[in-house]
Amino acid sequence: MQTIDIGTLIVKSPETLGGRPRIAGTRVSVQRITAWYKLGLNAEEIAERMGNINLAQVYAALTYYHANRQEIEEYIAAEKADYERLAKEMGQSI
Repeated sequence: MQTIDIGTLIVKSPETLGGRPRIAGTRVSVQRITAWYKLGLNAEEIAERMGNINLAQVYAALTYYHANRQEIEEYIAAEKADYERLAKEMGQSI
């Protein structure tokens, strides 16, 4: 059985996703996992729906979120503001 250092499951690199935290070896952001979690999906459902990440990676992302809630909430708020701005520019109601 292989032992994994959980500190290696979440990474940040400026060249990927603008430096936002993500699951190592993927382009799956902590922000994306958090959004699904906040929609009511549990860790098992998220891993199953994503297909390219495992349960340990989902729990690592959720742990990162809970330990760094303000950082992730700021990313979510910025993304929402961008969406609303673009929708308004295109004349669409939200």
